[in-house]
Amino acid sequence: MKILLLLALLTLCHAKPYTHVNVMDFIKQHELMQQDAADYDDDDDDDDDDDAEYNDYEDDNFVSNCPEGCRCSKKVMQCSDQGLTKVPKEIPANTLLIDLQNNDVTEIKEDDFKDLDNLYALFLLNNQISKIHPKAFRNLDKLKILHLSYNLLTQMPENLPKSIQSLRLHDNKISRLPKGAFKGMQDLNVLELSANPIANSGIEPGAFDDMSTLYLRIAEAKLTAIPKDLPPSLTELHLDYNKIGKVESEDFLRLKSLQRLWLDFNQIKYVENGSFAPISKVREIHLDNNKLKKVPPGLNHLKYLQVMYLHANSISYVGVNDFCPSRTRAKKSLYTRISLFANPVKYWEIQPPTFRCVSSHNSVQLGNHRK
Repeated sequence: MKILLLLALLTLCHAKPYTHVNVMDFIKQHELMQQDAADYDDDDDDDDDDDAEYNDYEDDNFVSNCPEGCRCSKKVMQCSDQGLTKVPKEIPANTLLIDLQNNDVTEIKEDDFKDLDNLYALFLLNNQISKIHPKAFRNLDKLKILHLSYNLLTQMPENLPKSIQSLRLHDNKISRLPKGAFKGMQDLNVLELSANPIANSGIEPGAFDDMSTLYLRIAEAKLTAIPKDLPPSLTELHLDYNKIGKVESEDFLRLKSLQRLWLDFNQIKYVENGSFAPISKVREIHLDNNKLKKVPPGLNHLKYLQVMYLHANSISYVGVNDFCPSRTRAKKSLYTRISLFANPVKYWEIQPPTFRCVSSHNSVQLGNHRK
């Protein structure tokens, strides 16, 4: 169940630019919501219009005591696209999901979500929120999903519920992650911090302490180096679209569980020898659109690595053992994708045995370098 939840959360983590979260799709993807919306028929395979589907669900579970400008059904309050400037009052106490996307809310006040002890998901994406009261989320001990992307926040919200599993703060104005910013949030699986002006100096030591995060994204920020003290639990790390200049040998010492790594669209000129050795379980690495002049060392020792993106660099030579183990009996998962196009390497000079550990010839992408 935890894996299925993580996959569902990740599908909501790549919405760029702002994409409206479909409430009915969310209800379907989360088992808890399905149980609490038991009257909803989830067996219909027809591709009906989403709005019609929501209306059918709403008709069957209509709630009369609903704030003005909102639509309420059994434990779901939808108030998106209503031009609201503040959180509606008198939200039904048994509400599990609140949808306030795409409004003009500027502030979250202390009592906006008072007495909503069972709240499971809160969508506040694409508003004008610049201030959140330190006690705004008190007593929300069952909150799992909190999405605050596309707002005007300049600092991390305080006193976040420890129950949160998905926290999304994409595209705000947050520049600082203080020590203990996520203290006690041991259930936090997905953390999205991209498109904020976060520099390495803005990440205080201990900012990620006490976390067991699986997915972390700090893309489109102001990072010039891979942050230290990242959560050792990470299985997926996105640092693309930054200004990272190199990969150092100590960068991944803590990340022994890492399986997927995005470092594309940076300014990486070289990778120190042994940098990837600690992440022996890695399966996918993105280093395309950088300034590398050679294939990073140590790839041939990563026995689980299957996907390696190196296109759009300055690589002019590929050695016969750059990707595959030199020992013939060494165990190695076959590559399903190696991309080397848009590099100055002459593909006809690459020795055929170079790709001896690739699943098929179609798995290798080569091409002439274009200036």
